[in-house]
Order: sequence, then structure tokens, then C-alpha cells
Amino acid sequence: MPTALVVSFSHIERDARVLRQISVVSNHADVITVGYGATPKGAREHLRLPDNVPSLPKTARGILALAARRHESSELAAPGVRAALELVGDRRFDIVVANDARALPVAFTAAQNSDSAVWADLHEWAPEERSHIRSWRLLVAPMMDYLCRKYLPRCAAITTVSNGIAELYASRYGVKPQIMRNSPAFVDLTPSPAPATTIRLVHSGLAAPGRQIETIIDAMDLLGTGFTLDLFLMPGNDGGRFLDQLQNRAAVNPTITFHDPVPAHTLPQTLNDYDVGVYWIPPYSTNARLALPNKFFDFIQARLALAIAPSPEMTKIVEQHGLGVVSDGFDLDSCAKSLTGLTQERVAEYKAASDLVAHRFSFDADAQVASSILESLLAR
Repeated sequence: MPTALVVSFSHIERDARVLRQISVVSNHADVITVGYGATPKGAREHLRLPDNVPSLPKTARGILALAARRHESSELAAPGVRAALELVGDRRFDIVVANDARALPVAFTAAQNSDSAVWADLHEWAPEERSHIRSWRLLVAPMMDYLCRKYLPRCAAITTVSNGIAELYASRYGVKPQIMRNSPAFVDLTPSPAPATTIRLVHSGLAAPGRQIETIIDAMDLLGTGFTLDLFLMPGNDGGRFLDQLQNRAAVNPTITFHDPVPAHTLPQTLNDYDVGVYWIPPYSTNARLALPNKFFDFIQARLALAIAPSPEMTKIVEQHGLGVVSDGFDLDSCAKSLTGLTQERVAEYKAASDLVAHRFSFDADAQVASSILESLLAR
């Protein structure tokens, strides 16, 4: 079989998007991965990066180079990048897949050995990946812009997560990404029956600041009786401190329950016991404003009604297919108000609508995009 190198500066074995990508690539080629963590499912071989080698320059010399905009010398200078290139060596590949802009220098260096095609899968708008962090915005954002300008026009294929972000890449870099959403595999479920008196709200994801989980908790004080909230949250990179804060914030409200996180592949089945998936993320960055995340599609696979803030990419789908309610704004009162008009009948209608579009918004459709790209690149 042909060989494919998949480059991702993440713990690939728990990176849902890259794992789905590998599941398709492995149908067309032998997959060799380079990244952090254990060997991911679907990889024939994993070139494991040491956990202590960052994918961005972090030495004093590296930071000075970023500050001086010496990007040509910086792009291969990060310890993680150097370690990846050393592990790859002079191997030859038929296809190289770069996950996110920071993987592009490794991907193109590896591709030079065999003049292979590079597919860039951009998980978000790279120039503003962490723009809410001042040091990242000042030092790293110009580097991401440089990498996109240098490499994206040379890619044989580009994918990204939503139409809004694809339009940004097109307008700034003159490329035409295809859409591969963050949708999970189709799960054969039916909507759970709604209880007679209580609407069961649920939220799942990472417990990290900026995601407005505290607003979901505070909304329960405004909603009063008739609603419960269950949270399936993973601790963030802060050692779980923010999760502890959320639990303390909710401690006085008996209608709120925290659960241990569940594996991604079982999440829809777990969420299926509830009625409404809630996600109100404020537009604190371009990526937050244009968010179309895993959990949105997890809620659909779980056959839930959806309650979202007016984030444009999610709003288009919710309103087009009648999947739930959209608040007028991102503030607490607006978000809570969007739920007060829910009835058991309306919730049942929204859950039935999710059931109707579950196939359409599953990875089955996105896998076809990936397969088409791979077939085209291998034919070359």
C-alpha cells in the first residue's frame, strides 16, 4: 500500500479529529504518525515525540527570534519540530497530512524526500488560535500568518471546519479549503422520551475559562423549577482548578449535577438520556465567534434539542433544521430567557428534528470529503 505520514503536535490517541482523519487515511494507505502520546488507533507506526519538547520556540533565543519576526529561521527551530524531523529522517511517503499550521514546516520538509503531496487539515483559524493570550498574540500569531502565507498556496489539498473559517483562509491566503466538520460517527439512536415535568439540560466538554460554563450554571438560578442541569466536564490544563471553581459555584443549587467525563465514542449514548444540549460560547476571538465544535454535533447524534447563543455557524444549522433555540445575546439574561419558553412538546419536536439530520451531520459525510482528497492525491 502507499504510505501516509500524519503530523500532529497533539496527543493523537485522544485527539478526536485526528483519529477520525486517520480512520479514513488508513483505508487508503499505511499510516505513520508523528506526535505526542501513545500509538493512535489506525497507525501502523507511531513516531512519538517526548512530552517535554514544545512545538513552538520557548528558549530565550527562540523568543527573541519570534519578536524580531525572523520567521524563516524560527519555523524549524522549535524543539518539537526538530525532534519530529529527526524521527522522520529520510523516509519517503506518498502523502503527508499536516494538522494545523504549526505542522506545515515538518510536513513540507518530509514531503521533499519523495516529492509527495501535502494535505493541510486546519482545525481552526490559525492566525488567531490563542489570540486571547497577549504573549501568543504578539509573538506567535505573526509566525502562524507567515506559515500560512508560505505553505498554504503550495498544498495539494486544504480542509477546515466551517464555511466561515474557510472564507477567512480564502480571503487572506487565496486558497479554497474544503469543509470537514468536527462531526462524530453516526450513532443509531432514537430520541429519549421527555419526562412529564422536568426539562433535562446537559453540557459536555473541557472545563476551561472563556467557554461560559459559569453562565450555564448561573442560568439555573434564573430558571427555577422545571429544569435540571448535568455537566460532563474534563479537567483543563490547570490541574482541574477551574473545574473545582465551577463545582463550588454550583454547590448551593441541588438541580445541578457533575459527572465524570466519558470517552468520546460513548458520549452520544450517555447524552441521549437528556433533553437539551446547552452551549453558549461568547465571541471573545474569531475562532470562538465562528465555532462549530465537536459538542454541537455530539448533541445532534445524541438526538437532543439544542440551546445555543447567536454564534453564526451554529445558528445557521439550528435555524435551518429547527433543532432548538438561539438566544438574542451572549449575556446571562438572554441565554436564560431562551430556555424559559421551552415546553415538553417543543423539546420533543426539536429532538425529532435532530434525529432526522443525524446522518447528514455525522462523520459519514465528512469521510467522503477525506476519501475524495486521498483518491485524488494518490492518483497523482
